[in-house]
Amino acid sequence: MARSDWRRPSEFSLAAGHRRIKITVSYDGSGFSGWQWQRGVRSVQQEIEKALGKMLKVPVCIHGSGRTDAGVHAIGQVAHFDIENQSVPVEVFPVALNHLLPLDIRITGSAQEDEYFHSRFTSVCREYRYYTKVLDDYTPFDRNRVCRIRKFPPLELLNGYAACIVGTHDFSTFSAAADQSHSRVRDMYSSSFGFESSQWGGQILVYTVRGNAFLMHQVRSMVGTMLQLGEALAPVEEFERRMLSRNRKEAGKTAPPGGLYLHRIEYDPR
Repeated sequence: MARSDWRRPSEFSLAAGHRRIKITVSYDGSGFSGWQWQRGVRSVQQEIEKALGKMLKVPVCIHGSGRTDAGVHAIGQVAHFDIENQSVPVEVFPVALNHLLPLDIRITGSAQEDEYFHSRFTSVCREYRYYTKVLDDYTPFDRNRVCRIRKFPPLELLNGYAACIVGTHDFSTFSAAADQSHSRVRDMYSSSFGFESSQWGGQILVYTVRGNAFLMHQVRSMVGTMLQLGEALAPVEEFERRMLSRNRKEAGKTAPPGGLYLHRIEYDPR
């Protein structure tokens, strides 16, 4: 799909005398209702805005590259905010904010950007990873951070399913009923499974997917469907049929949120 078909805004005005600050954020999503501010519950956005308010002595609104659901983690979430303050060096923000934030949120980087940058609308790629272990290797330290299954399906079969996802497709099969996107067509650049060693013992099955954008619950729905079909040793053609049906009823059980990580956001070099 051409970028012109993404239907994203292209102008992001920056008021005179203001700076635009980009931050990279890592968080353990276990204790949050998600990224987005919601009344009466704890969110990542709310905690960062509260810390910025204490630091700068004025209200600050931040814009994230995307919304993660309750229980989903991030290694490289990106956000930005505009401020009138000119006195705080950009490199000070991670240090100052980390003193004010709870320990389940860390700011790992910062940079000053211009009016042509937007954390969400100028991103070109999002990378998610989903982690799974077999029940026999599951430890207390994996709780809320790794999904558990009875046994691993054959890796070759899983990668057969994953290969079907690459390209431009309508992913309605894997979208949540509450998804409000005007289009469910997305570009997926890569999709694959592999194994890594766990620091707590055993192997971790890692699913990595990169795309221009994702629907609500899309990654977890794709993973749940692939694992379910893999356990039954269903052929690759069955996964492809379900994906192309654009019917939510053809999806398998949605994988739990604790195994999902927003790993990285990419932007064109400027």
